[in-house]
Amino acid sequence: MSKIAAETGIGRATLYKYFPDVEAILVAWHERQISRHLRQLAAARDQAVGPGQQLEAVLTMYALIQHEHHDTELAALLHRGEHIMRAQQQLHDFITGLITEGAAAGNIRHDIPPTELAAYCLHALTAAGGVRSQAAVQRLVAVTLAGLRPAVLPRCNRHVCSL
Repeated sequence: MSKIAAETGIGRATLYKYFPDVEAILVAWHERQISRHLRQLAAARDQAVGPGQQLEAVLTMYALIQHEHHDTELAALLHRGEHIMRAQQQLHDFITGLITEGAAAGNIRHDIPPTELAAYCLHALTAAGGVRSQAAVQRLVAVTLAGLRPAVLPRCNRHVCSL
C-alpha cells in the first residue's frame, strides 16, 4: 500500500480511507473494467439494426474482449467473488434477451430455451481468449452463430424422399 500511495501521489492515510488493502484496489479496478466491457456490449447492440445483427454484434464484441483479455494469474485472482457473479448474471441476462428477441423474429432456433443458448454462447466464446488471431475469433463467432440458427429440414420430393 505504501508503494501504491507513493506511485499515485496519494497519502497512505487517504488510500487506507478508501481501500483496506491491495486486493480491494484490484477488485475496484476490475469492477470498472467489467462495467466498461458491459457498456461496450450495449454500444455494439445499439449500433446494429434488428435482432439478428444485434446478437451477432454483441457476440463478436464479447469474443474480441475475451481475445484481448486472455487468462492470466491476475484474472484468476480477480474472477472470484460477488462482483463477478453479478456481472456474469447481467451478461447472461443480456445475451438471453437478445436471443429471445432473435427467436421471436425467427432468426434463432426455438427448440432450446434462450437461457441455455445464452450459456452455450458465453462458454463457446470464452475460447476466444486462447486463439491467436482476430480471424480465428471471427471463425469462432461464426461457428457459435451457426449453432443458434433454426434447423432447416431439406425439402423432399415425395417420389424420391421417404422422410
